[in-house]
Amino acid sequence: MNFLQKQVKRPRWELLLLLMGLILGGFLVKNTPVQAQSRQVLHLSATAPLDTIDLAKASGYGQTGNVFEGLYRLGKKGQVTAGLAQKSTKSADGLTWTFKLRPARWSNGDKITAQDFVYSWRRTINPKTKAQYAYLFAGIKNAEAISLGKTRPQTLGIKALDDQTLEVQLDRPIAYFKILMAYPLFAPQNQRVVKKYGSKFALTSSKQVYSGPFKITGWSGNNNTWQFTKNPYYWDRKKVKLQKIKYSVVPDSSTSYNLYQTGKLDLILLSSDQVRNLKSSPDMRHYPYSMMYFIKYNFQNSNSKKKKILNNKQLRLAIAQAVNRRELTQKVLGDGSLIPHGFVPQGLANDPQSGKDFAQQQKRPIWSKYNAKQARSHWRKGLRQTGYHKVQLTLLASSDEADNKMVTQYLKAQLEKTLPGLTINLRQMPSHSVEQAQQAGRFDLALAAWGADFNDPISFLQIPLRKTAYNTGKYANSQYDHLINQAQNADANDPHKRWQDLLAANKLLSADQGFTPLYQNNANYLQKKKIHGIIHNTAGTQWNYKTAYLK
Repeated sequence: MNFLQKQVKRPRWELLLLLMGLILGGFLVKNTPVQAQSRQVLHLSATAPLDTIDLAKASGYGQTGNVFEGLYRLGKKGQVTAGLAQKSTKSADGLTWTFKLRPARWSNGDKITAQDFVYSWRRTINPKTKAQYAYLFAGIKNAEAISLGKTRPQTLGIKALDDQTLEVQLDRPIAYFKILMAYPLFAPQNQRVVKKYGSKFALTSSKQVYSGPFKITGWSGNNNTWQFTKNPYYWDRKKVKLQKIKYSVVPDSSTSYNLYQTGKLDLILLSSDQVRNLKSSPDMRHYPYSMMYFIKYNFQNSNSKKKKILNNKQLRLAIAQAVNRRELTQKVLGDGSLIPHGFVPQGLANDPQSGKDFAQQQKRPIWSKYNAKQARSHWRKGLRQTGYHKVQLTLLASSDEADNKMVTQYLKAQLEKTLPGLTINLRQMPSHSVEQAQQAGRFDLALAAWGADFNDPISFLQIPLRKTAYNTGKYANSQYDHLINQAQNADANDPHKRWQDLLAANKLLSADQGFTPLYQNNANYLQKKKIHGIIHNTAGTQWNYKTAYLK
């Protein structure tokens, strides 16, 4: 659902509509309320058309909170703020949560009830829905068994005690549960509307209803323009100043810059080349995001030779050490991107005991430092183990991201120069095609990206689990799975032990190079000075326009 996405961030679509340019436009005139309202219009760009507005089937949720609101919202600095829940209570053992809903209505005027949450969660967790984010329900009673088809969705640990009271039961305490409830995946869905439209539900903006500050209008299912329009039934509508956010698909960064210069766009994401040329611009804005770019390996490659190569740890370590990340971040990208310490990005979460950054607690590993000699040593050893002398692999990447072309060209040149006998073929496709290819296992290597769904290391460390939908390369390590299971179950109520489990899992993944981190993304934008009140977070639903306005 690119409009709801992580920055694809770049990926994963997670990663795309953060590439959507993102924010609001208009103009405010004092003492003329009617005129002021009519000019509260923000103009943004998207790098790709919308592919779905079905909440349960989204491939990312970066902007979704603007049209779908759940029990809570994310405010400034990732703090949980008021949503559809008026208040909540938690049992002493942390296994039962009770939410009292505030009076609220859907964008069509229907009353929002506790049963809307029950229906939504059951629909999303149902394996037939094929929700890519169903794994985030883990820990809610029976969720994992339901996702595996072992029991019915009706057994999920959620029920409506009455129209305004919702009860959620957990299998184990979830340390980040309240933050998780701010994620739009857990927002309500209107059963009456879903049933009314049947197979046509959410195929156009008029065949969907919305619980957030805005509703989607003007989307026919395949057009390149649409709007977020102020929701007249939103419970907190008095705080919403923008009348409309207009989106148009502009896949090229040069075109988006020209449109910005002529006043047709109000905020645009810059490519690395543009950042270098516009560093002194007074409109430059930095919106950080906890997003990691990495090489994904296909461990279940259909080609037996390639499968043997990709499953060889020595060859993966060789690839990891053959990349000069300092050169990649400073010379190729030149946008302030960071050299990673592991799969979990810096600035995402801090140790509950010491306050230290999770990523910093793992000293910079050997693989993150370029060492051509050591890389060739690993390479020769891996070739001997596999019995091959020449290796040819294809690197898949999205063509919707401006920087991907230079990054993949750099990787090809660097790896082929450092590792004798290696040939890298490059293949770029639109992001939705890349997603489909990865889900079907039709790739050797992929330039992938992941952005945090919430401010906890588990947001990243869930991905390498063998059962996770986004583990499309089918990485599998039983020791890793055990550590994550321990953090999420036996040690879930002990913050220190849980943290140590996660650190151990992260170090194991790093040593195994199940994924090879390349760089931590740094997003730079040009933003018109008339825009105020945007709330941006480094994880989850990072773009919040509820309090945005033009002045």
